[in-house]
Amino acid sequence: MLDIAEELHRWVEQGRDFAVATVVAVGGSAPRQPGAALAVDREGVAIGSVSGGCVEGAVYELCGQALESGESVLERFGYSDDDAFAVGLTCGGVIDILVTPVRASDTAVRSVLATALGAAATGEAAALARIVSGPADLMGRAVLVRPDGSYEGGFGGHPELDRTVAGEAAAFLDAGRTGTLEIGEAGSRCGAPLTVLVESSVPPPRMIVFGAIDFASALVRMGKFLGYRVTVCDARPVFATAARFPEADEVLVEWPHKYLERVEPELDGRTVLCVLTHDAKFDVPLLQLALRLPVAYVGAMGSRRTHLDRNERLREVGVTDLELARLRSPIGLDLGARTPEEVALSIASEIVANRRGGTGVSLTGAHTPIHHEPGVARRIGVVA
Repeated sequence: MLDIAEELHRWVEQGRDFAVATVVAVGGSAPRQPGAALAVDREGVAIGSVSGGCVEGAVYELCGQALESGESVLERFGYSDDDAFAVGLTCGGVIDILVTPVRASDTAVRSVLATALGAAATGEAAALARIVSGPADLMGRAVLVRPDGSYEGGFGGHPELDRTVAGEAAAFLDAGRTGTLEIGEAGSRCGAPLTVLVESSVPPPRMIVFGAIDFASALVRMGKFLGYRVTVCDARPVFATAARFPEADEVLVEWPHKYLERVEPELDGRTVLCVLTHDAKFDVPLLQLALRLPVAYVGAMGSRRTHLDRNERLREVGVTDLELARLRSPIGLDLGARTPEEVALSIASEIVANRRGGTGVSLTGAHTPIHHEPGVARRIGVVA
């Protein structure tokens, strides 16, 4: 539900009662991923989406019922062979949805959710862990976890369970991941197995574009469209100007490798680095550092001849073949791109494929999954 945090936070501040339906788990070609949410208030106003339209009407009704009963409910929606246009996913997927009432009278749960929504709405890092399957009295209860491991809220008199979930949720937060946590009876400390949904809210991932050229301008726009915080860096002040890159979050005049050294502590496993300078005096010291950082993607522009020459120069300064294997060069997927916008699309497509585990091949005639999401839920305290 943190995906609609800004709107929900306003509802909390206005004192509204509402129910929020959150996707907990998906199977097959479900259109939305865990964490996607739909909320409905007492007046019937709805925000968000859990299925792109397939089951919104049924979930809307469930939200109204939860507001009246005050009880959380876990519901499964899937494809119906008998009536594909009844309440079900016509795409053939299956989704589990947790519906939780958030009423002013439920002070304990509302307080934790309000803090989580406030953090997400302002771009702070936080993880929200909610029990979605287990004893009825624990359903919908929540713990909010901060990056330093501190937490608030709890699961009603189960401090060991609180600490266990907080520790696991901190790991999810560190990776910027949303998913489920399966806790066996032995690990739950409450006499029953549990399923916990952990939603991570983290600042936008970073895209750093080195080289203030026309292709960079188009890539900045594409990066913003994909939700990145985009920086443009170039050592040449005549090219690296805010006027040329109005959509960038920042434009810096600095030698690329010096800038990367300076911001290295701020980078994480979601960061993408796009080197568009294709000039050895910039590329070699920059890539020598970049290929040793734990970032998600390092791509460099240039012809195949430039690529081979650059690789030799990198080997001469001590870059190993294992490190070179991380370099995406020539940058982008083979789309036949020519214009700056087409090249930006090619680069963005490779970044998405790398992030999601895609192959980059046409889906027509392929037998690969449409959605490539990381696999199994985390399981602890389960006796084999």
